[in-house]
Amino acid sequence: MAFRITVDGYSHTVEIVGRRPHLVVRIDGREHEVSATGTLEDGRQTIEIAGTPLHFARAHAGDGLVVRLNGRTFDTAIVDPRTEAEGAGGGLDHIRAPMPGSVVSVHRQQGEDVLRGEAIVTIESMKLQTALAAPRDGRIAALLRREGETFDKDEVIVRLEEAEEA
Repeated sequence: MAFRITVDGYSHTVEIVGRRPHLVVRIDGREHEVSATGTLEDGRQTIEIAGTPLHFARAHAGDGLVVRLNGRTFDTAIVDPRTEAEGAGGGLDHIRAPMPGSVVSVHRQQGEDVLRGEAIVTIESMKLQTALAAPRDGRIAALLRREGETFDKDEVIVRLEEAEEA
C-alpha cells in the first residue's frame, strides 16, 4: 500500500516494502533502509536512514503532523488512498485520535488560547506516547477526554474555536 505524504507543500509517494530484518521504504521510487537507534519518548527519537542518523520529533496537528528533523520543522500530511476516497479527516477545528488508546496527560485546559503546534494532550496507544498538537492558532472550545480516559480511532479529543481578539 502506497501513501501520499506532503512535506511543506511537496508531495511524495511512500510505500513500506519490507519490515524484516530492517524497515525498507520506497520514497518516490527509491528504496531506503530505516532503523531506530533510540527510544521514542514524548515523540522524539533518533532514526537512521541509509546509515545517516537523524534526530526526529513529531506531534499530531489536526489531519497532519508537525515534524522536526535535525532542527528544521516541517508541516506534513499523510494521506491513505483508502481514507482519501472516503473523505475521512478531522479538519482544523477538531483534533482526532490517530489510533485507539488513552489520555496520559493534559497540557492545556478548556478556554485557553493555543498556538499552532502547541501540545494540548499526550496520548498512549500500544505503549507509544504521542503529543496531539493544535493544528492552528485558536482557543480550546472543549476537551472531550480527561487524563486516564480511553478513546477509539478517529474520535474527536479536542475541539478548537477562533480565539477572541484582545
